[in-house]
Amino acid sequence: MKKYLLSFALILCSLTSFAQTTYEKIMTEKIAKLEACKTPEEFQTLANDFQRISEKEKDKWQPLYYAAFSFIQKGRVQMREGKMQELDITADQAMKYLTSAESLADNAEIHLLKKMAYSLRMMVNPAQRYMTDGAKASTELTAAEKLDPDNPRIALIKAEDMYFTPEQYGGSKTKGLEMFKLALEKFNAYKPKTALDPNWGKSEAEYFISQPVK
Repeated sequence: MKKYLLSFALILCSLTSFAQTTYEKIMTEKIAKLEACKTPEEFQTLANDFQRISEKEKDKWQPLYYAAFSFIQKGRVQMREGKMQELDITADQAMKYLTSAESLADNAEIHLLKKMAYSLRMMVNPAQRYMTDGAKASTELTAAEKLDPDNPRIALIKAEDMYFTPEQYGGSKTKGLEMFKLALEKFNAYKPKTALDPNWGKSEAEYFISQPVK
């Protein structure tokens, strides 16, 4: 009987290990695609893929996080294309996944994406929404920084804010460039907790550092 119990336990462990390995392989493949996506449609497709994974892996926050991140990246492309009136819907979709992710984990990465989602909403009408969505974005950034002050993505987003904010509102391309350099230093020293935890942003910091200040 002990032999049968041991065999059953070994089989169960093998099946669990296989399922975990399959999940990690699929997630790794999808995460890698984030770098290649260029259009809102490509990011939408990837968000749908992460949603399907989250429906199977109900106890894991990362698929929900990456679904939200895909929507935020979609929104950033829409913003560059001048499709400002579409940002509310895109930000709301991201926030839906972030709310679900936050019910499973409370970490700096989730708060940072919430900051980015509120920032997208603010960009629809910055003058009107600075005191509402802008304030919420600031609150989420502060929460993220308290949880993980050495997180390089926090430094990256702060650098972006400084770089793109007009000087009359406190921004500075010169200061932003220095902050991108600080972010890159943090990227070089920071190690994600797991292979599936967020690890994006370093190439963006490198890109801005390589650009001449105008």
